[in-house]
Amino acid sequence: MRVAVIGLGLIGGSLALAATARGDQVVATDRDEAAGEIGLERGAIARFEPTIDGALDGADLAFVCGPVAELASLTGQALEAAPSGCAVSDVGSTKGRLVARVGANPQFVGGHPVCGSEARGVANARPELFDGATWFLTPVAETDPSAHRRLHTFVSSLGARPVAIDPDAHDRLVALTSHLPHALANVLVNQAGAGKVDGHDPLAAVGGSFRDMTRVAGANPRIWVDIFLDNRTALLDGLRDHSRRVDDLTRALEREDAGFVARWIAEASGHRRRLLEVAYPATPEDLYRVRVHVPDRPGVLSGITQALGAEGINIEDFELHHVSADRGGTVVVTIAGQTEAERAVALLDAQGYGAIAAPAVDE
Repeated sequence: MRVAVIGLGLIGGSLALAATARGDQVVATDRDEAAGEIGLERGAIARFEPTIDGALDGADLAFVCGPVAELASLTGQALEAAPSGCAVSDVGSTKGRLVARVGANPQFVGGHPVCGSEARGVANARPELFDGATWFLTPVAETDPSAHRRLHTFVSSLGARPVAIDPDAHDRLVALTSHLPHALANVLVNQAGAGKVDGHDPLAAVGGSFRDMTRVAGANPRIWVDIFLDNRTALLDGLRDHSRRVDDLTRALEREDAGFVARWIAEASGHRRRLLEVAYPATPEDLYRVRVHVPDRPGVLSGITQALGAEGINIEDFELHHVSADRGGTVVVTIAGQTEAERAVALLDAQGYGAIAAPAVDE
């Protein structure tokens, strides 16, 4: 099959690598010819074309992988150039406005692979990027069913999990699960960094929980300004609902309402259990977090993972919380099963590390 990729960034480059690996002929275009040269050097594409028309010539599938603000224009050009029977999709993280602007074109199916990283560009692309990822597809009433089927099959072949969803429902969903967390991470960092508390800098005293909650703060504004504005209706709804929930907690604290706070925490605990059930094959009650204090020196992390692997102890998840060069940090490995977690603690203790294990969820 011939696949056209418009935009060779991280997603477009990874898509090209994955499609090439499965035997497709990939032709790409990008306003930056250097991206095309890298794509050719890495074997991601068979040919680079300077125009969208050239890339779409003879294509069976086409993916528009440009910035959110440019998706409507690029998708329109792709649909004009697409041959009959070519299914056209995109990889943008907002769908409602794009689908509305593209109009009722039977060849178009909006798409959004839920994956990526802080790295950018085709130089950082990798073919396994989509393994296990949810890939939203947003067919509408006018969509040609064969175009949807072709995209569904292709997405599945890359290791992703295609999920059909209404475009507006998609935007409300990602507003809650992606865009709102990004917005709140910026709020938290800006709030903590806005001043000092009796001369103390709050950012100099943060712990692992603050770093975890704010990892995505300060993300590339060229990307996130467009996302926030494009999905502003759903994001505003999320922010207003968030504000109401904060107000509920505020009033409970003002009343010293311990019952409300206890129920509020219990509700969050239940939702977190459901989150863990989706994320891991083991039940939440079987998951244990093994915490290990580690010094800041080369080879420590590989030593821990190799030691556990040599004993057949599977690591379900891995986190590193760095404190400072002097104090090192804490490694947290998630392990399924109490017996396995205890084995891990004994092994790491024997190697001179201080390790403790605790259930991932409270009983």
